[in-house]
Amino acid sequence: MDLHHPPQLGVPLFLDFLVIYFLTVSGNGLIILTVLVDIQLHCLMYFLSHLSFLNMTISSAVVPKMLAGFLLDSRVISFRGCVIQLFSFHFLGCTECLLYILIAYDCFLAICKPLYYATIMTYNICTYVAFDIWLGGTLHSLFQTSFIFQLPFCGPNRVDYFVCDIPVMLHLVWADTTINEMVTFVDIGFLPLTCFVLILTSYGYIVASLRLCSADGCRNAFSTCAAHLTVVIVYYVPCTFIYLWLGQEPLGGVVAIFYTVITPLLIPIIYTLHNKEMKATLGRLGGCEDFQPH
Repeated sequence: MDLHHPPQLGVPLFLDFLVIYFLTVSGNGLIILTVLVDIQLHCLMYFLSHLSFLNMTISSAVVPKMLAGFLLDSRVISFRGCVIQLFSFHFLGCTECLLYILIAYDCFLAICKPLYYATIMTYNICTYVAFDIWLGGTLHSLFQTSFIFQLPFCGPNRVDYFVCDIPVMLHLVWADTTINEMVTFVDIGFLPLTCFVLILTSYGYIVASLRLCSADGCRNAFSTCAAHLTVVIVYYVPCTFIYLWLGQEPLGGVVAIFYTVITPLLIPIIYTLHNKEMKATLGRLGGCEDFQPH
């Protein structure tokens, strides 16, 4: 495994990615702690705690091995380790894709159907739907992992990439991979694309309903939607690019770093800055009892 870089940049890259990883774990961990402390935060915050956990784990599945490569020049991973990393990568990524749809639907209900929100999005229903999303991510990743690793791997064993992922693993297979590439294109490439279209449809209904809102209501709705759409774009667009253009590894590596390393860092910042409830709870955790978010 390798992430191409000049040898003299090993230590600076190690320090940069170490800081990013520390901030990612700290920021997302703080959101989880906030939701656990304040049980009165509504269902959206419950989903954001799941999203924060996904951000921490998907970053942890990639960054530590990358850091070892920068500092120790350790670029070797066992076959079993590669299987585990690929499964974890797609399990967490698929679960996050599905979770964004649920967050969009939560926003749709909160803005377009506020009188029904408390009845529909109860804690039990939120828990049940969250479980289904995690189960869906597990089944999807099991299928993809078993489908790729039942192929014969012989000869060159160099993964010219920073993570064991399906597009580059197919290049190590000594067999016809046409069916696998087609399945990857349809299943993984169009999964984020379909999720993205569903999310845009949800926000289309939200924008249409804003004509009936007050000025303050429109501002609050726009702030919430803008935060979510920003996160969705920086996650789905790179993900779709990588799996719909399987042959673009050099450029795909840069794009993959963005959504596996940078996006998990940006998400807690974006959501926290645009959510008054979260800022108020963070203020109370910091000892500011009279904290009033603006």
